[in-house]
Amino acid sequence: MEESLFIQIFGNSPTIKILNHLLIFREFDYSLSDIAKESGVAWSTLNLLWPNLEKNKLVKHTRNVGKAKMYKLNMKNEVVQKLVKFADSIVWNKQKILEKAKT
Repeated sequence: MEESLFIQIFGNSPTIKILNHLLIFREFDYSLSDIAKESGVAWSTLNLLWPNLEKNKLVKHTRNVGKAKMYKLNMKNEVVQKLVKFADSIVWNKQKILEKAKT
C-alpha cells in the first residue's frame, strides 16, 4: 500500500500513523483494536500513545459497542480542525500538481 502524503511529510512514526488513519476515516468511529490494526501500529504501542491523544482532546469517546469503546477525532478541538484542514490541503495541492503535469 502506498504511503499517504501525510505520512510522507511527517514520517512513519506510530502517532502519525494513528492520526493518518483517523484523518482519512474521520467520519467513522473505531475501537482501539481496529485503530491499531488499520493504522499498522502494534496494540502495545497504541496503548502507550492513546492516553496522550485523549489528554490533549485530539480524540473523543463516541459510544460503546458491547465491551468495546469507540473513538474518533474530536472535531471540536481547534488543533484537530487545523490538522484536518492541513491534511486536506496537501491532498488538493498534490492533485493540482498531478493535473498540471498532465497538461
